[in-house]
Amino acid sequence: MRTSDVPAAGTRTGLAAAVAAAIAFSTSGILLKPLLDAGWSPAAAVAVRVALGGLVLAPAALIALRGSLRPVLQSWKLVLGYGLIAVAGTQVLYFAAIQRLPIAVALLVQYSAPVMLAVLGWATRRVPVRPIVVAGVVLSVVGLVLVVGVGGIGQAGGLDAAGIALALAAAVCLAGYYVLSAVPTPGLPPLALVSSGLIVGAVATVGVGLTGLLPLAFSTGQVELGGITMSWWEPVLVVALVATAAAYSLSIAGSRRLGARIASFAGLTEVVSAVILAWLLLGEQPDARQLAGGACIIAGVVLVRLERTTDASASVRQTGTTRAGLSSPSRSRKVPGA
Repeated sequence: MRTSDVPAAGTRTGLAAAVAAAIAFSTSGILLKPLLDAGWSPAAAVAVRVALGGLVLAPAALIALRGSLRPVLQSWKLVLGYGLIAVAGTQVLYFAAIQRLPIAVALLVQYSAPVMLAVLGWATRRVPVRPIVVAGVVLSVVGLVLVVGVGGIGQAGGLDAAGIALALAAAVCLAGYYVLSAVPTPGLPPLALVSSGLIVGAVATVGVGLTGLLPLAFSTGQVELGGITMSWWEPVLVVALVATAAAYSLSIAGSRRLGARIASFAGLTEVVSAVILAWLLLGEQPDARQLAGGACIIAGVVLVRLERTTDASASVRQTGTTRAGLSSPSRSRKVPGA
């Protein structure tokens, strides 16, 4: 295998993990929305989901840690941030949003996170903004306006204003999730970060619920999904195993290989998968305006991603150029994180 093939293989593996994680994540709203309709509160659904997911991953995390919790304690700030922002914040706000909005709308608003990351990048790097990125941001904003239907928010038959606000807040937490997932943690295995973060998120959610700030309401009644009646624990178990334990593990593995912005781009697969599943299982069919808005949002994120690709290609060309202005293949290299 050539040395240049190694980064490409790592990128392919990371992309496959990120896409698989996005599809797994997409099942959470579809499976848990019937519980919310049956009387569960968003905080209760999140607490049970992430607690079970964290416990499922705990044995594998302990093996990866070789039985020592020292790496977790040494990275306590990252673990705490991951649990509070990436887990509890994102999930509670998202489930609160889908109580008031169709799943497709809530996810499309939430996935403005890649655009937020691009804007944050401009602010922190203080570099000139390329036209292609401006076009991507404008297109995404237009898409959001189409999806939420600004003129009808809060009116009869329109979207719920509080639901839109909750989805936007979830987008902020999702941006934080991508950034935290891509932070290098020498000595702390990804599984340990995910498991400990999930448990921290569960404890934090229950703790806030016990204060009365967030309601913790459960129901043991049967629920209906796709015309099938089932016990409440069946969708909870699937969400804990597939949409939590597997999804978070695959997602952080993908983010480590791809970086925050590329991983957020691959994560858009969740929107497409969730729209299809919500249509088939819940009968939530987006209208033509929302579909057009969704296409604009995805196209805008693609343009933002293309700017990163252009920068990487320019860096490769510059690295492979000699002082005489001649290309030197022996000095050419792939830019990390491209």
